[in-house]
Amino acid sequence: MARPKSIDEFPLPETLAAPFEHFLNAMTDKGLSANTLDAYRRDLGRYLRHLSAQGVDRLQVAEQQHVAHLLRTLSEAGLSPSTMARNLTSIKRFHQYLLLQGTTEINPAENLDAPKLERKLPDVLTMDEITALFSAPDADEPLGQRDHAILEVLYATGIRVSELTTLQRAALLLDHGLVRVLGRGPSERLVPIGPQAIRALVRYLKQGRPHLARPDSDDHVFLNIRGGALSRMSIWKIIKSAGDKTSSEKEISPHTLRHSFATHLLEGGANLREVQELLGHADISTTQIYTHLDRNHLKEVHNTYHPRG
Repeated sequence: MARPKSIDEFPLPETLAAPFEHFLNAMTDKGLSANTLDAYRRDLGRYLRHLSAQGVDRLQVAEQQHVAHLLRTLSEAGLSPSTMARNLTSIKRFHQYLLLQGTTEINPAENLDAPKLERKLPDVLTMDEITALFSAPDADEPLGQRDHAILEVLYATGIRVSELTTLQRAALLLDHGLVRVLGRGPSERLVPIGPQAIRALVRYLKQGRPHLARPDSDDHVFLNIRGGALSRMSIWKIIKSAGDKTSSEKEISPHTLRHSFATHLLEGGANLREVQELLGHADISTTQIYTHLDRNHLKEVHNTYHPRG
């Protein structure tokens, strides 16, 4: 008896593969990040193989039941609600593109709702924890100077780790206390950077980076031991290593520093729109998670200063 095929073994007919490639090319032209494009490629590849396995060889005949069947399959496979929600978003956008191109007449995913997500509030570091974290790298060694500068820059600017890995020396406007950040897609923003981070950066650029740079090194600010640009995973390992050297029991990641940056700004009196601008969020609803993080501080302010607090 023949073994049933797994979903990954179903080849895509040209009638499914061609629209898929056209969509990916269109999203690339829009300037979407490499991570977003990889997610589309992975999610839609799974979706189209699922359609093929169900005997659907043309997107014009895909129906809601086919999409719903995929979501049930993902749930039974133990995928998280956030992963399922991302898959559904990818499928909806793909079919919206097909509608606009006149390839199809309906969006079979339009009326399907994503699973409800449990919102987990991120850890926020105290100032004592920040100080301990920044003291972890050996600032007398080139790699320690680099790692210290990375920690200082992430917390001082709130930039994403993907923005840090692509940061160029020409983008450091340190005399003006600014960093030019290339965000998601074609967006660019100027972010202030404080004196402590500037000092850490200058020390690394003058002392540490020359030890790491090679004749073929490009203009990336942060280099690995071979003189190339650091990867996202390398940054994550650097921060985890520094966190392991502290007494904090919190899970410290690049996102922890970004969350701490935003929360401390709000605690210091910044408004949500200002924080949105600094973080590079296109939609303020993304920034609003920090209003939950700041709730205890707001209660303290109310109790201290309100006449009936």
